[in-house]
Amino acid sequence: MKYKIGWVVLFFFYSTGLTLASEKIDQIENLSQDEFKRLSENIGAAVSYKAVIPVEPLGITGFDVGIAVTGTEFNEDDLWQRATSSGSAPSTLYVPRLYAHKGLPFGIDIGAFYSELPDADLTLWGAEVRYAIWEGGVAAPALGIRATTTQLSGLSQFEISTLGVDIGISKGFTLLTVYGGAGVQRVESEVNLSSFNSEDFFQKRLYAGLSISLLLINLGVEYDITGDVNSLSVKAGLRF
Repeated sequence: MKYKIGWVVLFFFYSTGLTLASEKIDQIENLSQDEFKRLSENIGAAVSYKAVIPVEPLGITGFDVGIAVTGTEFNEDDLWQRATSSGSAPSTLYVPRLYAHKGLPFGIDIGAFYSELPDADLTLWGAEVRYAIWEGGVAAPALGIRATTTQLSGLSQFEISTLGVDIGISKGFTLLTVYGGAGVQRVESEVNLSSFNSEDFFQKRLYAGLSISLLLINLGVEYDITGDVNSLSVKAGLRF
């Protein structure tokens, strides 16, 4: 799997969005019901919630804001080609986004992201609530649970939403924090064509990442496997 992702991609939010937007999914009638489900599994993995953040809470005064981009390997090139009017298929789907996280009392954090692809009138947003079961310390890792949701809107023939829950662990080492976790998400792919049924299914998820903090600057990278679909995310922002 080859990802053409670098830090420079973070500064091409709209140009990256236009690349994805140019491949409009508007011909799903060319697919069978089973093929539509497989396409939905790939897109559901691509738009799933990827926070690129460790488990330990930010604290009541803490903020984490910035930009991120996720590259998801597309496993069904032939389905994508037949489902788009352009007839082409990207090997990697890029999803850029703006994100923000806020610490609350009692080990609770909330977060959200937003992405807009202007040429295709597509919008993607997501939100999370995270609770630190154990906040961690010098010798002990942090342990937490998280609930997430995402919604992709603007596709002409169907919409996709996700609901997820996962448990994660992280450990800080001076400027570097490593983390990982596992969970499951429910994907709803609602189609508006009479010849198709909407799809509703679950996907397992595994993820691991690292976060580097340099004063107020925070950099992160996260590898994710949702179902059998691989994604890599990078982000840059401010944490204070």
